[in-house]
Amino acid sequence: MFIKKVAIDLGTTNVLVHVPRRGIVINEPSVVAVSKEDGKVLAVGVEAKDMIGRTPDTIVAERPLKDGVIANYKTTEAMLRYFINKSLGGVKLFRPEVMIAVPAGITSTERRAVIDAAMAAGARAAYIIKEPVVAAIGADIPIGGASGHMIIDIGGGTAEIAVISLGGIVSCGSVRIGGTRFDASISEHIRRKFGLAIGDRSAEEVKITVGSAMFSDDPLKMEVKGRDVISGLPRTITITSNDTTEALQRDLEGLIDAVKDVLHKTPPELSADVMNKGIIMSGGSSQLRSLDELISEATGVACYLADEPLLCVAKGTGIALENLENYKRSILMTK
Repeated sequence: MFIKKVAIDLGTTNVLVHVPRRGIVINEPSVVAVSKEDGKVLAVGVEAKDMIGRTPDTIVAERPLKDGVIANYKTTEAMLRYFINKSLGGVKLFRPEVMIAVPAGITSTERRAVIDAAMAAGARAAYIIKEPVVAAIGADIPIGGASGHMIIDIGGGTAEIAVISLGGIVSCGSVRIGGTRFDASISEHIRRKFGLAIGDRSAEEVKITVGSAMFSDDPLKMEVKGRDVISGLPRTITITSNDTTEALQRDLEGLIDAVKDVLHKTPPELSADVMNKGIIMSGGSSQLRSLDELISEATGVACYLADEPLLCVAKGTGIALENLENYKRSILMTK
């Protein structure tokens, strides 16, 4: 009864922490600011994100996760320790049990790195569970039945596509296409088409404000400030949603190909279930305008956005941690 439990959606872009009976207690960027001189962690989360692109030579603000997996072990451990301590608060007499959601396509070595980082960050026990499963749980999909359900979870680093039945994944695919890739594609397109260099944060703002997966007869517009690549001077241009659609063509084609591939691998009985129920989308990047329409048009299957898509994985991980016995078949690794 004294054991604390913490569920973590360890995302490339954001870290969300769910504590049973309290809900989502943390939703912060997965960014760590480190001093180059002594390797000391200076800031984590919102404070560290504000430093991106603005740091002196002695400080580096970085994302310790790349494409949903650990790219820098030491900073990931520091980040986990910070978020675990912040979520529990006060005096900690007992070390918590921690469950972390990871991409379905993660290797055993990458899984081990996540477990080790969680233990080093102060967990008494650590569990690893696949993102598509907890995304489905968080989206209120009844995954325990014999009926098939398809979920597409598009995060910052990866898109996870899975057909789930009887509590497990029947067919799945994972592509390294997500929010950060969308941002990079928009930034590159603006540089090529308009000769304007913009930062990562500006590209993300363009994606959120006017980004769209389909061309429109009445496109949205916004002004973007950046540096002219020829003169080197500041300049302002107007971007439309159709510019972002053009920029994202290759990424969206890759995503649709991955969805079709999973549908091809799905047994006929479950395919019929998916046709009847449609596809559910979760994850922050699934909120790109008209993405559900594009997928529906490309596959011939109705596509819906889950309620609170950004929170699905964190909520599902929290539910799985509270009901370990019910979901033990879905757990990949424990320590």
